Amino acid sequence: MNFKPLKQILVEKITNSFEGRITFAQYMALVLYHPEYGYYNSPEIVIGKGGDFFTSSSLGQDFGELLAIQLHQMWQNLGCPNPFYLVEMGAGNGQLAQDILNYFQFENNQLLIKALKYIIIEQSPALAIAQKKLLKSFTAFDLTWKTLSDIPDDSVVGCFFSNELVDAFPVHLVTKESGRLQEVYISLDREELTEIIYPISSDQISQYFDLVKIDLSDPQYPSNYRTEVNLNALNWLYIVSAKLRRGYILTIDYGYPANKYYRPSRDRGTLQCYFQHRRHNNPYANLGYQDITTHVDFTALEVQGESCNLETIGFTQQGLFLMALGLGDRLNDLSSGKYSISQIFQRRDALHQLIDPTGLGNFGVLIQGKNLTKSEKFLKGLTIPTI
Repeated sequence: MNFKPLKQILVEKITNSFEGRITFAQYMALVLYHPEYGYYNSPEIVIGKGGDFFTSSSLGQDFGELLAIQLHQMWQNLGCPNPFYLVEMGAGNGQLAQDILNYFQFENNQLLIKALKYIIIEQSPALAIAQKKLLKSFTAFDLTWKTLSDIPDDSVVGCFFSNELVDAFPVHLVTKESGRLQEVYISLDREELTEIIYPISSDQISQYFDLVKIDLSDPQYPSNYRTEVNLNALNWLYIVSAKLRRGYILTIDYGYPANKYYRPSRDRGTLQCYFQHRRHNNPYANLGYQDITTHVDFTALEVQGESCNLETIGFTQQGLFLMALGLGDRLNDLSSGKYSISQIFQRRDALHQLIDPTGLGNFGVLIQGKNLTKSEKFLKGLTIPTI
């Protein structure tokens, strides 16, 4: 592994920066998204059980098919519009899109297929290449790759959706020192990266805590308490909401409401790294070769959404969401006699992982809406599942 090019880029950026330091958000953006050396732009990136991390869609087609059931109902709720946009933001290796489109193809609803405009927003050129290769057979669908800036404001009737996207946005690291909110910066000590503490880089950081009603100056928060602030998530939601004329924004990710995210006992925050199938907490190792993520503050997305003319339709856990969409029926079907013993064990294990309350099943599912009637806000995935 060659860490030197990215390290040299970081050294030059810090050396040329104001007062010889950069924010952690700037650092994280470089090591994850540098166009040549960033982790997500590496041609070697592998998503799935053989990679540094895997997502729900890595466990088979069920996650995508159940999500497709919800997306299909959204189309029906909106009056079966033509065109109907599905905008997947951060499509990984393309597996989720493949499973959704396969489901629509199997159902053979020609009205939906003809109305559907499936757009993928992907920042990583390497992943976009992999997606296009995987999805090249779906010639019956209007499938395109765009940037968010390509989509005009107030133009989309449909759904923007993402699965494990927001957790990879660059974040600011903040800490509490002498009762005051401070920020963690990256500087140099003899050409080596080092953390230093200075006042916050932007008033938006303190405004963020006002937004989610968290006061780190409260004595219950210990000295040297450290956590993260995801300003990029707020900006992303502002941009996406402006593109949506009528419909839904569906966000699936690991995270918490603000009162759980910023618990005084969570004094090291939620930042974690993934390298060669292992999780650790050193973001300064393996430059350009490891994933860096943080949990999502769903309260921030809800409150920001309200300021962007979005309404929270519902917030639930992935396990309950998938059960309401029919995952329980799929588990029951395994006893129908149609499957071999090996198929039963493999599929049952995958389905249980999707709803495991200690893992993927505890992921948050946030659905926000814009310009919807009361009936259009009723969604299968937000009903109470029969267990």
